[in-house]
Amino acid sequence: MRLSLVIKRESADLEKQVNKLNKFLVLNKSIKAVLTIALIASFSKAKAQDRVPFDEGKKYILGNVTVTSKISFNEQTVVTFAGLQKGQEITVPGEQISSAIKKLGKLGLFDEISFYINHIENDSIYLDLDIKELPKLKEVKFVGVKKNKTEALIKDNGLTKSKVVNENLLTTTKNYIENKYKKDGYYNTKVNINISKDTATTNEVNMLVNIDKGDKVKISSIDFDGNEQMSDKTLRKAMKDTKQKNFLRILKASKFIKDKYKSDLENVIAKYKEKGYRDARIISDSVKYNKEKNTLAINVNIEEGRKYYFGDIKFLGNTVYSDQLLSRILGVKKGETYNGVLLEKRIADKTKPDGEDITNLYQNSGYLFSNINAVEVKTANDTIDFEIRVTEGPLAYFNKITVVGNDKTNDRVIYRELRTKPGQKYSKDELVRTIREIGQLGFFDPEAINPAFKNVDAAAGTVDIEYQLVEKGSSQIELQGGYGGGGFIGTLGLSFNNFSARNMLNKDAYKPLPMGDGQKVSLRLQGSTYFQTYSVSFSEPWFGGKKPVQFSSSISYSKQFLNDYLTQKADKTKSFNILTLSVGLAKRLTEPDDFFVLSQSVSYQHYSLNNYNTGLFTFGDGNSRNLAYTIGLTRNNKGVNPIFPTYGSEFSISAKITPPYSLLNGINYATLGDKEEYKLKSTVDQFDSNGNITIPKGSYLDASGNRVSTFQEAAADAAIVDQKKFNWLEYYKIKFKADAYTKIYGKLVLRTLTEFGFLGAYNQDRGAVPFERFYVGGDGLANYSLDGRETIQLRGYKNNTLTPINSAGEQIGATVYNKFSMELRYPITLKSSASIYALGFVEAGNSYENFKTFNPFDLKRSAGVGLRVFMPAFGLLGIDFAHGFDAATGQTQPNGWETHFIIGQQF
Repeated sequence: MRLSLVIKRESADLEKQVNKLNKFLVLNKSIKAVLTIALIASFSKAKAQDRVPFDEGKKYILGNVTVTSKISFNEQTVVTFAGLQKGQEITVPGEQISSAIKKLGKLGLFDEISFYINHIENDSIYLDLDIKELPKLKEVKFVGVKKNKTEALIKDNGLTKSKVVNENLLTTTKNYIENKYKKDGYYNTKVNINISKDTATTNEVNMLVNIDKGDKVKISSIDFDGNEQMSDKTLRKAMKDTKQKNFLRILKASKFIKDKYKSDLENVIAKYKEKGYRDARIISDSVKYNKEKNTLAINVNIEEGRKYYFGDIKFLGNTVYSDQLLSRILGVKKGETYNGVLLEKRIADKTKPDGEDITNLYQNSGYLFSNINAVEVKTANDTIDFEIRVTEGPLAYFNKITVVGNDKTNDRVIYRELRTKPGQKYSKDELVRTIREIGQLGFFDPEAINPAFKNVDAAAGTVDIEYQLVEKGSSQIELQGGYGGGGFIGTLGLSFNNFSARNMLNKDAYKPLPMGDGQKVSLRLQGSTYFQTYSVSFSEPWFGGKKPVQFSSSISYSKQFLNDYLTQKADKTKSFNILTLSVGLAKRLTEPDDFFVLSQSVSYQHYSLNNYNTGLFTFGDGNSRNLAYTIGLTRNNKGVNPIFPTYGSEFSISAKITPPYSLLNGINYATLGDKEEYKLKSTVDQFDSNGNITIPKGSYLDASGNRVSTFQEAAADAAIVDQKKFNWLEYYKIKFKADAYTKIYGKLVLRTLTEFGFLGAYNQDRGAVPFERFYVGGDGLANYSLDGRETIQLRGYKNNTLTPINSAGEQIGATVYNKFSMELRYPITLKSSASIYALGFVEAGNSYENFKTFNPFDLKRSAGVGLRVFMPAFGLLGIDFAHGFDAATGQTQPNGWETHFIIGQQF
């Protein structure tokens, strides 16, 4: 950048005055200036006495400053920012001009800044300001990286169109890219940035960024010297992010990152402290680069010291809690091996915000300003005595609670979830719980929720909390199309998860729909040649607006047609229709704790069969009705990200029951077929008077006991019986689920899952209904069958193939099932735009025709790996590769490998 002051005045000694002024005006070291003076007469004949004494400078009144060059900024704004005002007194040359140049230079917007004296009238001076703007960015291209990586690089470096291109931008972009790839193991990354003027515009440039990542540098070896009490293997394992090459390792690459390496050296010492070696230290370490092999070799020299044990532990300063209670939480006893890491965690566990430690004990009771320190007071031989010094401080109270970042979601939707109220005693537990509740809403990025402490006043005992949120897309669209089962299947689903029903009549609220009140509306259309389904549902999480009582309702209508096996087309004369209505309430409880939710709902289904004869039902014409009441109790404290929970669990038990019609209708179901309708098969041979067999044993009989020629004729009579049996469905269904999440190492999370379900009958003579049954195996996605069945996921097998079948090989559904699953999950990215995680799993389960055949140890086993991608607009997508180790129902060979595609289901 060239900055100059040019003063035009005609004079015979022009060169002499130029030299004098160049020596006079000195700018700061960061700005280089070329100062040129030209003297020009205001009149055609100049006099010697009119010359300006530049050696000392002369004072003037600033008449005006005129910007003479063409710039894209407002001219008066530029002059004002330079600190020059019409009418002010200035010295030429002097500090005012120098200061103006500095101010404009610091903006980083201009390449050259030149002041000229236009003319002088009496004691007034008029200046011209000539500015050359820095070029702006028109286009940026990257060479050496894949196209899908360039968008992130542009965003991270702010390389947007019309960005001012200066040296700072080029330097920071170069450094950022080099450091980014070094962190990924490309230790020799080089970046070269070329700038070229765009010929189609006046002051724009194009940027070409050449990235040479080079080969990834890996760690060939990590060796330790001086370690006698611990093996190299144990110490390498303690280094969480610095690993040597091992082809069996998948989750951690052997890349070298300097900051993480330094942290891992501390982890090595922490490992010694866990085992009692308090004085362990690293004497030296070296990292050597092998240029030929492009690898690093690490050597660490350790001094272990002696092993120590805990001695006496005393508490000082504690008045709120007794020594006995604090000692129980500390969990350290005299004579135990010294463990510095454990001692720190029991005092303040930084890895768990809701950990059971002494600091949290105080902070959950309002003592925000408390301070707990463990101090070594005596070391005798190998025994260390400690004093746990407690400074309780005053009680603290929440003062001002604010929320920022919610551009779409109304304040009241967030404030009703907050557990930190103004005037309430400070509690860290309530603060952590609030973060969880906001994350569970699904409207904000759970990884970005930040409770910022503001105005912490220990004297007043108050603290302000500002919850900083980042809103994300909460609505989803499901648009699918595919060909299967002989026809096209299409699905259109819309889910608005932050809807506002009260603004439906407000036309100004449609952007494109009224949003912000936390309600949910879902619309779904699905259809093919063989079926159509239409459904609408609505839920309000705070019914009435005062208490967390969720109201939900839904209505759906479905029609399904039978397939003509000859023509492979849908037969529209054979249909099965179902109308479903449901309404429910779910209330958050306060006992045993407020993680419990009691839910209740009433549902009604009307089934209508029209010439729909399949193995699913014994009747093809008629109606069935299903009026059921469902009650469930759930405890859910999973957190904090509902897509990728890292801690907590969910336990649920539910019962779905119908009225006991068989106690009220007076029908004897044990003799229903014998008395009224039919005997399906003869039990003995029947003879005529001559001793000839007229009806062989096992023949099909009609309602009068006469032999019929086909099973279908007998089944027609059987349908009459089943029509009476299932006119109103009678059953009870019990389900249990336990789902837990534990962070076991770094970001690696273990999920354990247990499920059980049982469908029973009040009247055993009436038997279990053919509806509402369990179908186990496959991806677990609901299909288009309309009999109220529940599909249970068990990967490694084809859909529903672990389900009981009848003698004809037709699936009849199960009345009992159980399932066990263990899943390791590791996040690849948890950004709000897309959350991605990988998983590996083992699971086992099975289903049973009735409780008599139920064997919880007769399980079908599988294992595999998978990937999940969650995008706010489309929900959860995924793929699993699983191997079934056992034979499916009706098979004799192990099932082998299966691929499962997951759409919309969250698990």
